[in-house]
This record gives sequence, C-alpha cells and structure tokens, in this order.
Amino acid sequence: MNIAFDPASTRGSAAHASKVENLSRRSILKGLGIAGSFVLAAPLLARPSFAYETGASKMPHGVVVDPKIFVAIARDGKVTILAHRAEMGTGIRTSLPLVVAEEMEADWTRVDVQQAHGDEARFGNQDTDGSRSTRHYLIPMRQIGACARYMLEDAAAKKWGVARAEVKAVNHTVTHPATGRSLGFGDLADAAAKEAVPSLTEITLKDPKDFRYLGKGTVSIVDLHDITTGAAHYGADIRLPGMKYAVIARPPVTGGTLASFDATDALKVPGVEKVIEVRGWPWPSKFQPLGGVAVIARNTGAAIKGRDALKLTWNDGANASYDSAAFRATLEAATRQPGLVVREEGDADAALKGADKVLVGEYYAPHLAHASMEPPVAVAHVQGDKVEIWAPVQSPGGTRGDVAKTLGIPEENVTVNVTLLGGGFGRKSKCDFAQEAVLLSKELGAPVKVQWTREDDVQHDFYHTVSMERIEAGLDKSGKVIAWRHRSAAPSIGSTFAAGAVHELGLELGMGLIDVPFQIANLQCENPEAKAQTRIGWFRSVSNIPRAFAVQSMVGEIAHAMGRDQKDVLLELIGAPRIVDLSSVKEPWNYGEPYDSYPIDTGRLRRVVEHVAEQGKWGRPVPKGHGLGIAVHRSFVAYVATIVEVAIDDKGKLSVPQVDTAIDCGTFINPERIRSQIEGAAIMGLSLAKYGEISFKDGRVQQKNFDDYQVVRIDDAPAVTNVHIVPADPDAPPSGVGEPGVPPFAPALMNAIFAATGKRIRSLPIGKQLEV
Repeated sequence: MNIAFDPASTRGSAAHASKVENLSRRSILKGLGIAGSFVLAAPLLARPSFAYETGASKMPHGVVVDPKIFVAIARDGKVTILAHRAEMGTGIRTSLPLVVAEEMEADWTRVDVQQAHGDEARFGNQDTDGSRSTRHYLIPMRQIGACARYMLEDAAAKKWGVARAEVKAVNHTVTHPATGRSLGFGDLADAAAKEAVPSLTEITLKDPKDFRYLGKGTVSIVDLHDITTGAAHYGADIRLPGMKYAVIARPPVTGGTLASFDATDALKVPGVEKVIEVRGWPWPSKFQPLGGVAVIARNTGAAIKGRDALKLTWNDGANASYDSAAFRATLEAATRQPGLVVREEGDADAALKGADKVLVGEYYAPHLAHASMEPPVAVAHVQGDKVEIWAPVQSPGGTRGDVAKTLGIPEENVTVNVTLLGGGFGRKSKCDFAQEAVLLSKELGAPVKVQWTREDDVQHDFYHTVSMERIEAGLDKSGKVIAWRHRSAAPSIGSTFAAGAVHELGLELGMGLIDVPFQIANLQCENPEAKAQTRIGWFRSVSNIPRAFAVQSMVGEIAHAMGRDQKDVLLELIGAPRIVDLSSVKEPWNYGEPYDSYPIDTGRLRRVVEHVAEQGKWGRPVPKGHGLGIAVHRSFVAYVATIVEVAIDDKGKLSVPQVDTAIDCGTFINPERIRSQIEGAAIMGLSLAKYGEISFKDGRVQQKNFDDYQVVRIDDAPAVTNVHIVPADPDAPPSGVGEPGVPPFAPALMNAIFAATGKRIRSLPIGKQLEV
C-alpha cells in the first residue's frame, strides 16, 4: 500500500510554532483525501555516500532516506516534519525534524512535528536507544531537507523561466536575487509536488557556517509548553470509549508460574468486573509477559484494590533460591580464578609476578531498576485480526513485530501509536507491558489499559545486571604500571533471549572491559561465568557503569599508592595520542559503528580530561571535609570526563556542591539538550551511587517503592552542575549524548570521597558506609 501523509490534516494553525501531533496510520489514510498539499513523492533513495560511515545500515530495517515519508508542505505554507524516534526527555523529537528544517530553509516557527507510528519497513529503524538517533540520522535528515529545498527551488525556477542555479531558498521563501522576485513555500506547494525528487548526486548540503538553528541552542523542544503546563499526553492519559482498566498480579520470582487463585473477595470490590488469568511464557522469553492474574475494573483504583484482595498461590520455579548476598560471594570467587580470556597483550601473569607492587581492587555493583518517573502503561484495542496500541515505547517498530508474532497476524495489522515517555532508560524498549494489554483486549473484546504501579515496576523489571569487577595492577620500582588484569563477572543480557548464557555478549564486553584505552604493555581481560537468575535488560549506559566505576577507581588507587595527582596518573595511563589497537580482540564491539569512523582516539580522551581540569579548576583549594575526584570514560563513541566535589560532615552525611563535566560528542545539533542530558546524568549517577540497589531473597525483590529504592531528590542533588562542551573537529561525526554522562560519575565521586576522608568505597551503593 502506498501511504503518504498530508499536512492539511494537522490540527492547529500554521502560526503555532512546532506543534506536536501523534500521527497514526488511520490519520494518514484520512489525510490522503484532502487536496491542496505538497507531498514529496520519491522512490526510496539509495543509501547515501557519507563523508563518514555509521552502523545505521546494519540496524534492523536500516535507514530510510525518503522525503515522501518525512516532509509535507501545505498551501498555507505550513511545513510538517515526521519524527520517527520516541521522545523521553532527550529532545530527539525536536532535533531530527530541526535538521530537516535547517536544510530545506524552513522557518521553524512555521513547522509542525508529527509523531510516527511503528512501521520500520516505512520509517527505518525506530529503536530509540543506544544513543544512536543523532549519529545515525544527522546526515539522512540533512539529505531529506536538501531534497525538499531542491524541489522548491526547481519549481520556482520553472515559474520564472530561469535556471535553478539562479534561485535560492531562504527562510521559507524562494527568491530570484537578480530580479528581486520571491515566492513562499505555500505558493510553490502544488508545482513542487510535480517535480522529480533529485538524486543524492544532484543535491548540495548547506555549509555549516550558514546554519541558522543547528549548533546554536536557540530552539526549545517542541513539547516544552505542553509538558510544563500539564497538557502533554503520556501513556496513562489515553482514554477510549468503553475502555476497561486492568492491573496484573505477576509471579514474584522470575520463571515462576501460577498454581491457583481465589477471586471471590476481589470480585466484591466495587468497580471490579472480572478476574482472568494472563498467559505467561517460559523463561527466558525475550519480552513476553510474565503471566499472572489480571483484575479488570471500571477504573485503575478499583483494579488495584481488587488485586490486593486476591488469594494467590505460586510455583516459584528454578530461581526460588536466588539470594543476592550469596550470589555476590559467588561472583567474588569467580573473579579470583582464571576466566575466559577476551583480550590479551603481552604477558600479564609474568608481569604481575615480577612487579614491585601489586594493587588489587574488587568492585561490586548491584542490580538496578530503571524506575523511570512514569511506570509502564499501555492501551490496546483488538478488533478481529486488527490491533491498535497506544503506549510509551522506545521501540514502536519492535513492539509491532513482537505483537504480530504473539497473535500470529501480519505486521501491517498492528498499529502502534507512540505517546510521550516519562523516562525510559532502556526499560521501555521491552514491550511486555504492551503485550499484556493486547492479550487482555483480545480476551475481553474491548479496549484495555494495563497500568503498572510503582511496586510492579520495581519488582518486575528487566534489571541492570549485578557485577563484580576485579582489577590487579602491577607497578615497577619507578611507579609505572607494567601489568593490568581485569576480570569481570556479570549475568548477561543474552540470558533474556536464550537459556544457558553464562558469558557476557560482545557488546557487553566492549563497554569498558576489552576497550580499556590504557597504554600498558601487559594487559589481560577475562570474563568468568555468571548465571542469570532474574530478567536482565539494558539500562542507561549498560555495562559501562560498573566498568568505569572499577577502572577509574583503580586509577585513583594507583595515584594514591604512588603519592601522585589523580589527573596526572590518569593522563599517563592513557598515554600518547593514538588510535587504540584492538587487533588482539577476536570480535571487538564499537557500539555498532565502523572503527574507521569511530576509533578509540586517546587524543580526544586526553582532551576531555584536560578540558574539564581547566574549566573545573582541578586542584583548587577546598574546605576541610571536602574532596575532588576525577574520572573519564568513552562510551557510545563519545568522550566524557567528570570532576566531582564532595562535602562530608562530621556525621558522614554526603553532599555534592559542584560537578563539572566535559563532553566531546563530535558534531552536535542542540547544545541545550546536551547540557540537559549531562545535568540529568549527574543526578542519575548520584542516585545510583548513593542509593541504587535491587536485592533478592528467596528469589524475590526486596525493594518496592521510592522509600526503599531511593532516587536523588532536589535537596541532595548536586548544587551546581557545569557542562563544558568540547568544540568538535568540523569533520567529526556525531556521537552519543544520552548515556555517556553516567559512567564516569560514580568513580569521580568515589575518588572525591577518598580525597575528603581517606576512605575507599569499592561497593555500591554508598548507603551507610560513610556514617560515623
């Protein structure tokens, strides 16, 4: 089916700057019947020839560069640009359309943004994760905008009977400088619609010096007004005629099943209409529901009360004995023995035996829950073999595919409408909550909203893995590090997809283990076995969090042992500017990017350390009880260095007066969003380091809500967070921003705590370890 969307169907006036609408397939089809608009009609363009290559084409469904899909112009001049990625606070629903507007010379105050539904065959990959959106779509979006500009210019040139080279698109008009004539985009809509879409060899991208929006930080996110006034629509705001409300009692142990239930008391609760069993899948089962018992009611409050009244008996299954304290000891034992060697250079064993001094650090990081401010929620309406879903999902295309497989129907029969996400951090890449709503709607023959409570969210998450990192560093008589052995034991994300996964995947090993950038002659990285006993999922920054914590804490320990400055030792370990050689690694992971475009560049790594040291005034005098710590980490092909200042009173209470972070993320779109994300990373980094821990006993999660799984509140957030964006090389490709700010925070904090107190913390969270 050939589908295009019509901007005339967008509600609101053209004068309303950057209004956001949610574009469903139904509204697209309706719009086809409205005349008088210019829709860029183009065949699917071949993959462009980039000045640099990215891994975009290797993602599921790759990249679609098709202006017909992403841009439309109405006769009144309003430009509508499609956003195919989900908005969860990063600003991507603004940034990518802004790129198109920049290249086509659209006036941003006359642009509307519409949210795409899930359809990866049409829009390309839609996974809003991995800090990939800008780095994969900066050039394609520029090309889409340039195609639109070319067509408008061509249409104007023909009207005036002049060569296209004589006309120029500028700020929503096309002008003929020689005669002073001009036409607005709306005036050209009909004629431009008849123009052939140029090939990529015909178009010319704008010179960055002519950018009006990109890199300027003058554009607010399109959702800002609605978010701050309460008008924005999140998943829980969806209402449909005849909709039922459901909450689900799920097995308390991963892999457990329902033995029996008694709904007598639940059905007595006013508003409760029905209690039904929800299908579960044997673990591991990717993102399928856990199963359990659903309470259906006329409102969510009644459903929750009904669930509380259920009498439930569970078969806990194979993970009933999972105890996180005992498992920590298991991981410790594993890292004290040889493991699977995943990187080897020189002879670390011999060098450690011959070292003048060997420092050993064991660093523990527990499971973490995503705990985004908006718990999972989804609305589904199944009608025959057709399904429509409204949900805050990070992967609408993936959700569509998984739902189609579950129901055994064609993907084209599934429509996934994306709401705003009230946080995601990787949790909402998993569509189990949407599938629950689909299964219940199919059973009931009515639209159903499944709402997770905070307790559901904390106790039935896809958790960040628990990890034990053991590092041995050998020093010679002069204090130079001559040997480095790092063993990392952690249950793998692979366990979510297949039974028997006991070693970490390549993508996990490549997050701070095998890619350690230090210039050490004898270096060995190992990965002992670790068996998962709960659901493991990706989490903001993923395995970079425990790895950076361990590696950068060890740098602090080395500096102390040598009696030297942390920054100086860090720069010495990084070594001379160079491209790190990973030829000894069998399958190095580089966040899915080609190494030629995104090498590990120690020059850039050094630069962020030096930049933050200068801007953050490293070594400045601090009051008694205060300390400074520094750390650096490369993740998602970006480079980030952080200085944390801590203050610890005589009772051991910790506060953070100041944080300075320098980031080199290559070419960027909106510096305001970079600052916001790095500020958020400081808050999240402090939350995880200070409080973050999910523990298990008898297979059950011990935490329930924000009273026992705390996050940083305003009274203990960093008082000042300074963000320093390192000027990029003009030819540097874009890198990630959403995730790289988190990993260096914890080790910088721990190094600062040591500077203030002399106490070395190697186990997260800090908890009561500082209390006197």
